[in-house]
Amino acid sequence: MTDFRPLNAPPPGHDGEHRYVHVIGSTVFIDDRPGEDDWRIHFIGMVDGHAWWAVDVPADTDPSYGAAIDLRRFYGRAPEHQWLAAGRAVQIVEWARTHRFCGRCGAETALAEGERAMRCPGCDLLSFPRLSPAMITLVTRGEPGPEQEALLARGVQWDIPMYSCLAGFVEPGESLESAVVREVHEEVGITVSAPSYFGSQPWPFPNSLMIGFRARYESGEIECDPAEIADAGWFLPGELPMVPPGISIARRLIDAWLAESVDQVK
Repeated sequence: MTDFRPLNAPPPGHDGEHRYVHVIGSTVFIDDRPGEDDWRIHFIGMVDGHAWWAVDVPADTDPSYGAAIDLRRFYGRAPEHQWLAAGRAVQIVEWARTHRFCGRCGAETALAEGERAMRCPGCDLLSFPRLSPAMITLVTRGEPGPEQEALLARGVQWDIPMYSCLAGFVEPGESLESAVVREVHEEVGITVSAPSYFGSQPWPFPNSLMIGFRARYESGEIECDPAEIADAGWFLPGELPMVPPGISIARRLIDAWLAESVDQVK
């Protein structure tokens, strides 16, 4: 059995093993011990038939505690479904850490019974885990095949010369498709059309849901927003720069496009 089923509580009558994802800042390690008695734990779900919990390790804990690694490094060292469960653990712990007090009246909150929420005992406000939807899109120009170009960009914050798909957060009152068109135009001055859904990926850095799209070039010349984009360009399938690793949906978008170009040749 290799699956992950997110749940708010263990299934009734579960008598199998329990595993604990110790969250230290944004790093994790997995153990069969729940930590200290006064450390807060949160149920994450069922992983391969085992009950998984997130353990909120206090910030002042001895830094030598456990063998924690960053979530990005954890990817590839464990099956993907376990990485997703560990990412959920980090998100739930971070949410609980940042919602200890009510945003309306300031009273100290407590975990609500029967649902994933923090409840204020003063004004009864419920605060659910935050999820920030973000679109990510691969823009192509030309007909499918080896001569079709893809628009890739390098962010100003990146220390390495890596190029990726364009991405941005969805604004209130905006559809996902509208966010694709707006973000591409804001970041590189290009107008695109026909956004089509590709897939999605939970992205626990710290609480995003990446929603992937493909889009077609319509018009315009590249003009990078200097606050966001260091460089951008059109690339042929056989002339790609450094692109993101397999952990990201950006790489899935790029790999799917490359596979299409090969299929067109066949």
